[in-house]
Amino acid sequence: MVEKDCVAVWDSCLEIIRKNVNPQSFRTWFEPIKPVKLEGNVLTIQVPNKFFYEWLEEHFVMVLRRAIKTELGEQGRLEYQILLGEPKPRVSNTGPTRPKVPKPEGKQRSRSADDQIPGVVDTREIKNPFVIPGIRKLKINPQLNPSFTFDTFIEGDCNRLARAAGLSVAERPGATSFNPLLIYGDVGLGKTHLAQAIGNRILELYPQKSVLYVTSEKFTNQIIDSIRNNAISDLVNFYQLLDVLIVDDIQFLGGKEKTQEIFFFIFNQ
Repeated sequence: MVEKDCVAVWDSCLEIIRKNVNPQSFRTWFEPIKPVKLEGNVLTIQVPNKFFYEWLEEHFVMVLRRAIKTELGEQGRLEYQILLGEPKPRVSNTGPTRPKVPKPEGKQRSRSADDQIPGVVDTREIKNPFVIPGIRKLKINPQLNPSFTFDTFIEGDCNRLARAAGLSVAERPGATSFNPLLIYGDVGLGKTHLAQAIGNRILELYPQKSVLYVTSEKFTNQIIDSIRNNAISDLVNFYQLLDVLIVDDIQFLGGKEKTQEIFFFIFNQ
């Protein structure tokens, strides 16, 4: 009986929400939600993951609040249940709530288009990553293809969530639960395009940030060269000064223990 009630209430909420959001947003962000239980004036809904929850709270909290109060009255409240073992959320007195979940730390990651090696300079670009910068801000050749943007990315049901995650990262680099963000999928589905679109969008919104896109093969070769030239510290110093690092085909670091060791040393600083 309780299950039927919570389903009926959520179905009524969905009808209200449907009238206030576009069809694409409704399919992406509301159809996957499952009603769990209704206890008094508190409706519990289940969302797939923490990012899903954060996106709802950031973009749809007002429409959710309106729907809940319409169905459950002014004292109506919403509680989230997040999959994957997230801690139990708290109930808000005003509407949708934000469970306490730890935020990871570190640089954003994700993939480069040409074979030039990025460099460090004061006022111009050079092509040597083994230059220890001075006190001035780095100027980096981001190695991004300017045609790879969110506007040119073809969106479909299979990649809509990935695009939304990438856009969230690009608009708030380092401030979302997707840090790092891992993009995976079959060949030819636009992973490189999406990864580079993130970098291009970040530079558009935050031109002062240093962004670099690099393939895992190039990164590995740089490590080999730096070891050969006794310049590993310079390489590490260079990468640690980046704001956003996008690594393409990172799966190819598998089995390369030394490369992984250096990569995670950079990543964890």
